[in-house]
Amino acid sequence: MTIKEAQQTVDGWINTTGVRYFNELTNMAILTEEVGEVARIISRKYGEQSFKESDKNKELSDELADVLFVVICLANQTGVDLTEALQRNLDKKTLRDADRHANNEKLK
Repeated sequence: MTIKEAQQTVDGWINTTGVRYFNELTNMAILTEEVGEVARIISRKYGEQSFKESDKNKELSDELADVLFVVICLANQTGVDLTEALQRNLDKKTLRDADRHANNEKLK
């Protein structure tokens, strides 16, 4: 699935199963919650925290997909074409960081 197809698929789902988009502020709060769930899994799986019993069945892939879903919702409702936005962002980073990371002693 392309990013454009993902935006269309989410829009279709929202307008049928989801009834309508939550407003932008609500979606921003939901995004924050979902990112927190990703952080919880990362801190337990790759960090030093131990899993709680309630965390043991959580999948990183599912939580990342939740984040992506809400990002797509926000993009759709604010008129952002994520394909174009990502390309512009990569172009910016490529120009800005052409030598930055290669010359970073911390990365060697």
